[in-house]
Amino acid sequence: MNESTPQQPNPPARNTGRRIAYAIGNLGQAAFYNTMSTFFITYVTTALFINVDPALAARMIAIITGLVVVIRIAEIFLDPLLGNLVDNTNTKWGRFRPWQFIGGIVPGILLVMVFTGLFGLVNVNTTVFMVLFVIVFILLDVIYSLRDISYWGMIPAISSDSHERGVYTALGTFTGSIGYNGVTVIVVPIVSWFTWKFTGQWVQGQSGWAAFAVIIAVLGLITAWSVAFGTRENQDQLRAKAQKGGNPIEAFKAIARNDQLLWVALSYLLYSVANVATTGVLFYQFKYVLGMPDSFSIAGIIPIITGLITTLLYPVLNRFIPRRWLYVAGMVIMIAGYTLFIINPMSLPTVIAALILFYLPGQTIQMTAILGMTDSIEYGQLKTGKRNEAVTLSVRPMLDKIAGALSNGIVGFVAVAAGMVGNTTAADMTAANIRTFKTCAYYLPLAGIVLSLVVYLLTVKIDERMHERIVEQLEERLANKETDQK
Repeated sequence: MNESTPQQPNPPARNTGRRIAYAIGNLGQAAFYNTMSTFFITYVTTALFINVDPALAARMIAIITGLVVVIRIAEIFLDPLLGNLVDNTNTKWGRFRPWQFIGGIVPGILLVMVFTGLFGLVNVNTTVFMVLFVIVFILLDVIYSLRDISYWGMIPAISSDSHERGVYTALGTFTGSIGYNGVTVIVVPIVSWFTWKFTGQWVQGQSGWAAFAVIIAVLGLITAWSVAFGTRENQDQLRAKAQKGGNPIEAFKAIARNDQLLWVALSYLLYSVANVATTGVLFYQFKYVLGMPDSFSIAGIIPIITGLITTLLYPVLNRFIPRRWLYVAGMVIMIAGYTLFIINPMSLPTVIAALILFYLPGQTIQMTAILGMTDSIEYGQLKTGKRNEAVTLSVRPMLDKIAGALSNGIVGFVAVAAGMVGNTTAADMTAANIRTFKTCAYYLPLAGIVLSLVVYLLTVKIDERMHERIVEQLEERLANKETDQK
């Protein structure tokens, strides 16, 4: 790639502007992710086949959810290769910003295609629809992944200081919380209003979902281009003098040899799967268990408020409390939230209290995991002599993709197994339906959270102090190497 001279420290005003531009990026990116990981399957199960015979609709839902799971699981092996592609990008814009530019416009077009049943093809020829759907969905996932990988991959390119990385991570995570949970707040009102506007019915219909997809696509474009045009990489000593990551095979080797990255990744994966398994079916909790679908926005308002609180507190708390113990405390609070869900999912006050405990530590857990993966870049560089930025950080999107795929499968399974499809209402739910729902939404995810905590405590060693020592060793090694060459 084009190398530039080491950058001088930026003025505070410039740093502030770049921080804001970077933070805005994850607002639309997270909204886009939640739309695809949660509400696409909600759309499929409740609106796409609304006029189809129920038995046929159930089969079609099963086929689509199965295809989505298979496609996303297959694509996870592409993410390290996509990270390698980003690491080897050579433009005057640098490695990352070109993919923000592309990732703003192309996935939006594909998202609209998916949420319109390929512009109504699903109602004309289901066989052709299925074939084209696979192609469109794969392209959508791949190009979105390039956007996601390049977004988080920028953090180590912006700074090698763990605290500064924490600032960017906190900003991105905070706006991501607003985007992700903001979708939960607005989805029902927007879909219902546009459906009413086009059909005269206040329901969640096909036309409303199509309009919702257009809004998310436009938001994704604006926020991605904020990063593309508003940020800049720094070229410090660790980046300028590091060996490049190498070819695609070496990308997989870099991940395999970075044991701390792998342990953090495993803990995060267990947490992420549990998290999306629950959030993915919260709409069903309100619509079919409580019988209050219009109150579903509560499930979006709560995490926005808790996200604001915890994101602002995280850097302050982290000055006195190591990230490790913030992570542990977050897991314990989540366990308490699941306990309330299990005790009485039929009570709105209990569900609200459970949602507060469930969402309160989410930002803390995610930021700790992201920073652990980010700091493992220098750990891997010290261990192997090569610096893999985007490849290393492609692991987190890969894990989110696995979790998203499983979420799609879980939502589809719950919808069919618990009879929560089509025009069914809360009054139609049986005790067996509720038990099936509780098992998938609460019991199994709770087990995942406990296991995630155990893995983290027993295996993850890298922390703030260890990362500082690693950076010092790297700088000393590179300085000695430069002296020897002279």
